[in-house]
Amino acid sequence: MKFHERFVLELKSSKMSQKEIAERLNIDESNITKWKKGDHIPSLEVFYQLCVLLEVSADYLLGLTD
Repeated sequence: MKFHERFVLELKSSKMSQKEIAERLNIDESNITKWKKGDHIPSLEVFYQLCVLLEVSADYLLGLTD
């Protein structure tokens, strides 16, 4: 699976809204929409914060592990 596919799965299981995640990461909500579509990926700093927030490993979100 690619990043955007895993991100969508984790977003659903987190039960947090896009708005809530965007607020916690201090980013615009449109970034999350772009990640979900696979149009963009987060910066390294935001990616790290996203992994912590979703409580998943970077390897998992990147599709390196299951």
